[in-house]
Amino acid sequence: MDNDIVIRVENVYKDFILPHEKNGSVKGVFTSMFSKATKKKETQHALKDISFAIKKGEFFGIVGRNGSGKSTLLKILAGIYQPTKGKVTTSGKLVPFIELGVGFNPELSGRDNVYLNGAVLGFSAKEVDAMYEEIVDFAELRRFMDQKLKNYSSGMQVRLAFSMAVRANADILLIDEVLAVGDADFQRKCFKYFKKLKQNKKTVIFVSHDMGAVREYCDRAMLINDSKVVDIGSTDKIAQQYTRLFMEESIESSEEERTQDRWGDKAITLESIDVKIVAQNIDIKMVINCNKDFQQPVVGFRIRDMAGLEITGTNTKKEKLTLPDLKKGNKLKLNWQIPNILSDGEYNIDTALQYSDEITVADWWDSAVHLVVHKDRHLPYAIDPGFQVSIED
Repeated sequence: MDNDIVIRVENVYKDFILPHEKNGSVKGVFTSMFSKATKKKETQHALKDISFAIKKGEFFGIVGRNGSGKSTLLKILAGIYQPTKGKVTTSGKLVPFIELGVGFNPELSGRDNVYLNGAVLGFSAKEVDAMYEEIVDFAELRRFMDQKLKNYSSGMQVRLAFSMAVRANADILLIDEVLAVGDADFQRKCFKYFKKLKQNKKTVIFVSHDMGAVREYCDRAMLINDSKVVDIGSTDKIAQQYTRLFMEESIESSEEERTQDRWGDKAITLESIDVKIVAQNIDIKMVINCNKDFQQPVVGFRIRDMAGLEITGTNTKKEKLTLPDLKKGNKLKLNWQIPNILSDGEYNIDTALQYSDEITVADWWDSAVHLVVHKDRHLPYAIDPGFQVSIED
């Protein structure tokens, strides 16, 4: 395997046999073992011809709808499952955070579980002694360490389990949505730790439904649907494809209603968008039509350069502006103002009208507006905030 490749997956298939024969008695179970009759069974193709490679130090995202095969793939990478066909090659010590808390005993205290789980991870009692304070501080559970684990909330259990798991000296970490129950502050702490691992050339494989986290932390991502790889590429590209996949599951719309650059269920739509550069600001005015009753829409935009690189973006929810519920026929007008710190050049503005979950899309419009910024100089960067320099007397 190439020196910079730590995981290589080649033409991997995984099948599960699902029996459908029912036995209503103990006698039936016993006699069916010797029956020559053809037993009813079904083959589930959980993974079909999966191939990809991950480089050392890469934060790699895997996304897809429920049942698409993501977790099965992660368990194959972890060695929990063996592929039906194909080959998986890994280089370095691998630790799966798939089932956090394996080895925990709910009847024991948090303190006792630290030592119990430490033994599962291969640490001696002396090694756990040395790291105990660090484990407790990271989990933020000092007040609760003498309580029984069964009295912990699910979030508290995840924090303790994660704090234990990250002590393992691993080269590759596999993470399957285990942070979903942690609060925002703890999630930020975990991702900060992941960034530290990246700096140390550790590799992280992250399965998630959170496209914000995928965009923010992953270097690349892979979309799986119907047990097959749909695409591998930039996080923005994969996140958009995932969102479209989600929409196709929840709504039906004709091909005439969907175009490559504009899509959604059209419950609310962007009637117009006007962008002007006024003095030192960029003013964006939006008019939104409501085509059916709609609760608390989330409206946002992002600015990309001509190479497709995201420069900046936001939405009303991130700006802590709760929009009112709309009735069919209503119009909503929004005015945005941002400082014009863009460099001299051309940009595209994408708009997004979403439901309050920030996943379901009503009207997503790529390149809704083309913006040209003129400045008296051209920098080879996207941002020109206006620099000042002077010689000190």
